[in-house]
Amino acid sequence: MQQVDPAGAPPVVVVGAGLAGLTVALHLASLGQRVTVLAKRSLGEGATAWAQGGIVGVLGTDDSVESHVRDTQDAGAGLVDEQAARFIAEHSAEAIEWLVAQGVPFSPDPTGPLGLHLTREGGHAVRRIAHAADATGKAIHEALLTQAKANPNVTLLERWMAVDLITSRHLKREDPSPHCYGVYALDIDQQRVETLPARAVVLATGGVGKVYRYTTNPDTATGDGIAMAWRAGCRVANMEFIQFHPTCLYHPQERSFLITEALRGEGAVLKLPNGQPGAPWGTRFMPAHDERAELAPRDIVARAIDFEMKKHGVDHVWLDATHLGEAFLKEHFPTIHARCLSLGIDIARQPIPVVPAAHYTCGGVATDLSGRADLAGLYAVGEATYTGLHGANRLASNSLLECVVIGRTCAEAILAGTSVATPPVPAWDESLVESADEQVVISHNWDELRLLMWNYVGIVRTTKRLERALHRIKLLRTEIDDYYANFRVTRDLLELRNLVGCAELIVRSALKRHESRGLHFSRDFPHTLPVSFPTVLTRRARSA
Repeated sequence: MQQVDPAGAPPVVVVGAGLAGLTVALHLASLGQRVTVLAKRSLGEGATAWAQGGIVGVLGTDDSVESHVRDTQDAGAGLVDEQAARFIAEHSAEAIEWLVAQGVPFSPDPTGPLGLHLTREGGHAVRRIAHAADATGKAIHEALLTQAKANPNVTLLERWMAVDLITSRHLKREDPSPHCYGVYALDIDQQRVETLPARAVVLATGGVGKVYRYTTNPDTATGDGIAMAWRAGCRVANMEFIQFHPTCLYHPQERSFLITEALRGEGAVLKLPNGQPGAPWGTRFMPAHDERAELAPRDIVARAIDFEMKKHGVDHVWLDATHLGEAFLKEHFPTIHARCLSLGIDIARQPIPVVPAAHYTCGGVATDLSGRADLAGLYAVGEATYTGLHGANRLASNSLLECVVIGRTCAEAILAGTSVATPPVPAWDESLVESADEQVVISHNWDELRLLMWNYVGIVRTTKRLERALHRIKLLRTEIDDYYANFRVTRDLLELRNLVGCAELIVRSALKRHESRGLHFSRDFPHTLPVSFPTVLTRRARSA
């Protein structure tokens, strides 16, 4: 398909410069469409670059689409959309091939499919994870950024943050078919909000991990796309399912360093810190919780660790990989080995202290398999979305795959769609606001929100805790909305506004689910219902 970008037509605006955003941008640009990509921090920051494990590819002779779909459904605890899982699995090999063509340096194996080394992670029946040692996300991100920087159809803007979507309400007119016409975006360095008309807007902003006190996510994970789409009237789904990664490094100097699941896939085991003769690093406990032990899905492993920590009154557990040997660890996990060693932990000779931490948002903006949201002209891809793939718990390494597969179909849908003429859009009005001199208010509210979510809306929940959390979140939102309405916007204020909106969506969704399933565990509803459905929240757009 060939598409000529008409002279003078507005570009497609992609909000987010991670794997999802860059995949959409590169596919669009390859067919002549101009694209503007916004990164609210530097281009190198974001969740993609932090991903260690890898990306699923149904490549081996011992593997099949059916096997991958089955593993995805098992991990998703009965809420996976089979059509979505099958579609994405069927296109996994194509996704890997495209990344290889973009120059991604996956770890090689001359005897492996496509010449790649495949590893295994929790919940997978076979080895099907293509990886670049233990820094896969960084390798993928750097390769795609190189391609984007070299493409004349792609404009990359660093330190630009989307404020809100431009919709019919900004035009002060009734629109029989509500449409997204662009975004208002903050140029952070110039402290000026600009109006960016767009042929289409793609939200690729990632998840909401920073709403929790402890997370493996980077500072960019503030739910911006989810909050903007919700304010514009789009549905969101399954926000109660926040995946807590079982193994985040527990160290006073490092709160966000992930210990990849692939380490357990290669044989590392979890132990209690109760060393004794014959078991110097303590007692292994996962076999008592699940027959798959350390290779059980993440929700099971995270809850088991949480249970053991509370039962024994300990601050962490051990992840023991010492039996794998120094040479193996240095070759396959060089990033983890080096980072831990810099903190005084030699993982070849001593176990790694780990705790669970908020890791992945399994819900988000409701879209189809081409990234279309409820608002015409608006698309979303990646962790900011709900496609039905992840259900109640994401299977390891399906996230990067979803970004690549849906990123391509999203680009195709944009190019196949009818381009709507963009009407004159009003400029951002800040004539009635003033500069804030009370940044301490933002800092205090941010800290309160993250601690509140960690204590009341974490791995194990109760109705009373959720109700208390919702009450306080509503008070915080009132304070933040008042601050937003009266002071000049800053990145910190915008992120806090988005986080408190997403926190409310998480709690409201959790209160609607009267069972325990996947990542949502309630002491008041400990059993899993025979039949269940996604949690979908709907609202009318408002002016805030």
